[in-house]
Amino acid sequence: MPRPNFLWICTNGQRPDTLGCYGNELVDTPHLDRLAQDGLVFENAFCQSPVCNPSRASFLTGRYPRTTGTRQNNQGMPADEVLVTKLLADASYSCGLAGMLHLGESGAVGGQASGKRQVETGYSMVHRSNSAAPGRPTNAYTGWLGERWLDYHSEPYQDSRWVEAGMPAEHHHTTWCAQMAINFIEAHAAGEQPWLFSVNIFDPHFPFDPPAGYLERWADRLDEIPLPNLVEGEIDGKPEFHGQHHRDELDPPQPYPYLEMADEDHRLLTAAYWAMGELIDAQVGRLLETLEQTGQLENTLVIFTSDHGEMLGDHGIYGKGPYFFEPATHVPLVLSQPGGIEPGRSYALVELVDLAPTLLEAAGIDIPPGMQGKPLTALLQDNGDRDQHRDDVYCEFYNAIDRPADPPVHSTMVRTRRHKLVLHHSTNKGELYDLREDPGENVNRWDAASHSEIKIELLIQLANRMAWTVDPLPERGKTNLEG
Repeated sequence: MPRPNFLWICTNGQRPDTLGCYGNELVDTPHLDRLAQDGLVFENAFCQSPVCNPSRASFLTGRYPRTTGTRQNNQGMPADEVLVTKLLADASYSCGLAGMLHLGESGAVGGQASGKRQVETGYSMVHRSNSAAPGRPTNAYTGWLGERWLDYHSEPYQDSRWVEAGMPAEHHHTTWCAQMAINFIEAHAAGEQPWLFSVNIFDPHFPFDPPAGYLERWADRLDEIPLPNLVEGEIDGKPEFHGQHHRDELDPPQPYPYLEMADEDHRLLTAAYWAMGELIDAQVGRLLETLEQTGQLENTLVIFTSDHGEMLGDHGIYGKGPYFFEPATHVPLVLSQPGGIEPGRSYALVELVDLAPTLLEAAGIDIPPGMQGKPLTALLQDNGDRDQHRDDVYCEFYNAIDRPADPPVHSTMVRTRRHKLVLHHSTNKGELYDLREDPGENVNRWDAASHSEIKIELLIQLANRMAWTVDPLPERGKTNLEG
C-alpha cells in the first residue's frame, strides 16, 4: 500500500466552538462538518502553549516548548531541533507550505540567514506569509496581490471600533493559502512521490476582518449570538494580571478592551470571528474537492487543527496571554482518510505534540528518541477504547509575549478529565477548577479548603509532567561530546 499524503490544515487561534461538528448550531461549516463525519473527531485536544510560536514549534517537533527552547513569540528555534517535515522530506516526501511558519527567525529551508544557521524545515516549496497585512517584502501573499494589481485594504465595518471588513473572499489571505495548496496538490496528482502540504491559515486570529459579504450574513442574527462567559465577581478570584487585562490597565493597551464594549459590540465581534471560520470552511471545501478531482482523496490523511484558541471576551478578556481556560487551550482536531481511519469521536485527552509521531507512524518512519509526543495511531482504528490515551494534558507559558509584569509571568497547567490546575510560578499563586461542577471555569478554588487534597494531588501531577518534559536527548549512555 502506498505511503499516504498529508494535507495538514492549521488555522490560527481557532476555538472548537466555531464549528458545527463541535456543537455550534448557528454557524455554517458544511465542509468541515463533512470532514468530521468521515473522520475521527477529537473532543479533548489541547495545545502545549496558548501562544503561536511556542505551540507551532512544539507540534512540528513532537516536543514541548521548554524542551525545544522556543518558549516565546518571535523566538528563533535552535538549529539542532528536528521538524517532522524534515524527517518526512528525508524519507522522500515532497513538502510544501503556504501561510504561517512562525518559528521566529527559523524561516530558511536550510540555508544561512542573518549569519545564523537555521533549523532545516524540510519544506521544498514555501509560500510564506505570517500576516495578512502588508509588511515585509518577503510576504508571499502581498506579492500575489501585487501580481493582480491589488492592494491589501480593510476598513471599519459599519463604523465599528473593533470589527473590520477585510479583503473580498476571492482575494482574501485564507483563499490565497488554499489556492497555493490546490496548485501543489494538482501538480503532484500524476506523480508517485508522497507529499505533505501545510496550509497554515492566519485566520481567525485578530484583527477580526472577514469579507464584508460574510459579515452581512449575520446582520439580522446578532441577537442569536451568546454574550461572552463572564460571571459577576469572578474577576476578583482570578490572578492580578487577569484583572489588569480585563480593566485595560496593561501597557501597551489592549486592542479589545472589554469594559469599553457594549453587548452589541461583543456580539458583532463574535460574528466576525465566526465569519472568518466560515470562510476557512469554504476553502477547506475547495481543498477536499481538489483531492477528489485528482483522485488523491483516499490516499491522503487530512489533519485539521489550530495552534491555540482565543478568549473572545470570555472571563472578561480578548486575545491571548498566560491564560489556560478552555477557550485558550482547547483546540479542534479532526483526522480523516477514507478507508484509512474509522469514523467516530474520541473523548481521550490528547495533545498537539502527539501529531508529529502520528504522521511518522502513518508514513512508516521510525520515531526518533527525541520526540516526546505519544502517537494517536491506536485511536485511528476503532480496535479498542478510543477514549483512553493520556491521564492528563500539559500546557505552559514562559513569558511568551510582552507583559508589563515583574517578575515575568511563568505559568504551567495540568488538566485531567475533571480538574484543571494552573500554577503561576512567579507569584506562587494559582487557579483550580472543577470542570464537572464548574464547566465554565468561573470559580477559582485554589484557596478553597474543600479542594486542598485535590490541589496537592494535582501539584504533584504537574511536577511529574514538568519532569517528563526534560529533553530526553542525549539518550542514556550516550554523549554529544566526541572522543
